[in-house]
Amino acid sequence: MKRRVAIGILGTTLDASGREDRWKKWRPTVALCQQPGLFIDRLELLHDDRSERLARQIISDIEVISPATEVRRHIISMKDPWDFSEVYTGLREFARAYSFDPEKEDYLVNITTGTHVAQICWFLLTEARFIPARLLQLSPRKEGGDYPAGSYSIIDLDLSRYDAIATRFAAERDEATSFLKSGIATRNPAFNRMIDQIEKVAIRSRAPVLLTGPTGAGKSQLARRIYELKKAQRQVSGDFIEVNCATLRGDQAMSTLFGHVKGAFTGAQGERAGLMKSASKGVLFLDEIGELGLDEQAMCLRAIEEKRFLPVGADRDVTSDFQLLAGTNRDLSIDVRAGKFREDLFARLNLWTFQLPALRDRKEDIEPNLEFELRRYGEREGQNVTFNKEARDLYLKFAVAPEALWRANFRDLSASITRMATLAPLGRINEEAVRDEIGRLGLLWGAGPVEGGDGDSVLREVLGPDGAAGIDPFDRVQLAAVIRACRDSSSISAAGRKLFSVSRLKKASGNDADRLRKYLQRFSLSFDDVARA
Repeated sequence: MKRRVAIGILGTTLDASGREDRWKKWRPTVALCQQPGLFIDRLELLHDDRSERLARQIISDIEVISPATEVRRHIISMKDPWDFSEVYTGLREFARAYSFDPEKEDYLVNITTGTHVAQICWFLLTEARFIPARLLQLSPRKEGGDYPAGSYSIIDLDLSRYDAIATRFAAERDEATSFLKSGIATRNPAFNRMIDQIEKVAIRSRAPVLLTGPTGAGKSQLARRIYELKKAQRQVSGDFIEVNCATLRGDQAMSTLFGHVKGAFTGAQGERAGLMKSASKGVLFLDEIGELGLDEQAMCLRAIEEKRFLPVGADRDVTSDFQLLAGTNRDLSIDVRAGKFREDLFARLNLWTFQLPALRDRKEDIEPNLEFELRRYGEREGQNVTFNKEARDLYLKFAVAPEALWRANFRDLSASITRMATLAPLGRINEEAVRDEIGRLGLLWGAGPVEGGDGDSVLREVLGPDGAAGIDPFDRVQLAAVIRACRDSSSISAAGRKLFSVSRLKKASGNDADRLRKYLQRFSLSFDDVARA
């Protein structure tokens, strides 16, 4: 059986009494050791050095009414018991130094004595589990009551013990995760787990969050939803500022992000605050952060860590207290090794990294997103459009098939639904509209009928019309197949493994990535050129 240990502050007013009336007056620290059914094995009694005499008197009286209770005194110096910082620091240091053993001891924190500030501090320390205890509140005997020591109540801050509260918290958590998913009932287990983690981080942390994944996977939309969740939780009061770093170059990048003073460079007719300043008290989303130059990265790192930066041409820092979200479709660890991205900035961003899956990796979510996109179209265009059953079944069968590449992910899906809804006769998407759209997507992805059936459309996308015309017919089909494999792969190594899966078994020493790189170089191409085209 666990030993019961009580922790409390000596009440300089409530515990004090004259020698004649000390057994007539209700004194909470003494009454603590008189409660029927609540034997205290040990009492940790906190007081300052000015209350030495009262503490000894209380200990002496406890020896009379509960001689088996051990009392330990702890002297904590607090000049002002109403100073929150001083009281919290004193109690926190006591908790830090105390050797708690929850396996063998049951702890109760007596919040009856001490100032209201002390009670608040006890609550905070217990709720945060710095003190693994329950709270104890004592009450004096009511008129006509049976027990002279009064009564007590125990408050357990473990909310999971309270079914009604736990149910409400679970519902609120589900509401928050649904909010992050734009209300879409996601069916992919891995994506659901990731969103659950993002919800916890968004509510509990102000640290930067890095969203990775292919273009069109929904990074921008998720970033805005994270901001809206933080705002609903009153963690931010400012605006959501989104910056596409791929569009920033040279002085324009510095000026756009950090602002400038008048005359900082040619054309600087006046001052500019910059988007980082505009994000103060709000959220700054740096999309495609991997496209920033090294100088801008260094400035960003300082702004993240110190909340201050130097506008272009200024000689005095400005401050901005923003929370950072960042997005990229690149593998920043590769860019760090190549010297294209600062290692210290990556380390700062990499505390919370979440990789959004491509649409082709969560095709079970296409069906619920179908309804979402139709609702969005209706809100945007003011027209309600639906599928007939046969058309819907035909489209979903195509959408989840291996041939559906969804190269641009949700952007492809959104555009596809918009096209069908716009062309739908009388607001009803039929089978003919679906077949036409499947043909369009096949051409878009270079997988459907093309000129000569030799992949010319893919080559024109990458090489341009003139470049494609300069490729021999013998090479067109092969090069088009290589390009498709690269687009469907996350790295050059993955594409190489896919393309050379048979020959690798015959020649174990072959380097797939190097073979693919050399093949592409024959046409003055690189993996990045092909994958991003």
